[in-house]
Amino acid sequence: MRWYVKSSERKPDPAPVKTDDRAAILVGLVLWILALCGMLIGLRPLVAGGHEGWLWTAVVAITLGLVGLVYAQIRRGRVRRREEAAAATAEDDSSEP
Repeated sequence: MRWYVKSSERKPDPAPVKTDDRAAILVGLVLWILALCGMLIGLRPLVAGGHEGWLWTAVVAITLGLVGLVYAQIRRGRVRRREEAAAATAEDDSSEP
């Protein structure tokens, strides 16, 4: 096995994989919301044990998940607009004589 490959021998980088990150973010959000609900149901023993910080962990995780969901939605819109613009440009270029 060689540790170094010359630039002329390297294969081109693969195209980026298109993913829908919103699904993973939503799964995480649902799990954190369920965890928060479970902690709120057992709030007295949680506070008695000195673990009220766990509640804040869930609240922060839910907040960050919502921010991530908004970011993923904005990013998806930007990518879609960029692809549509590229397709329109390619279509215009192919229609010219």
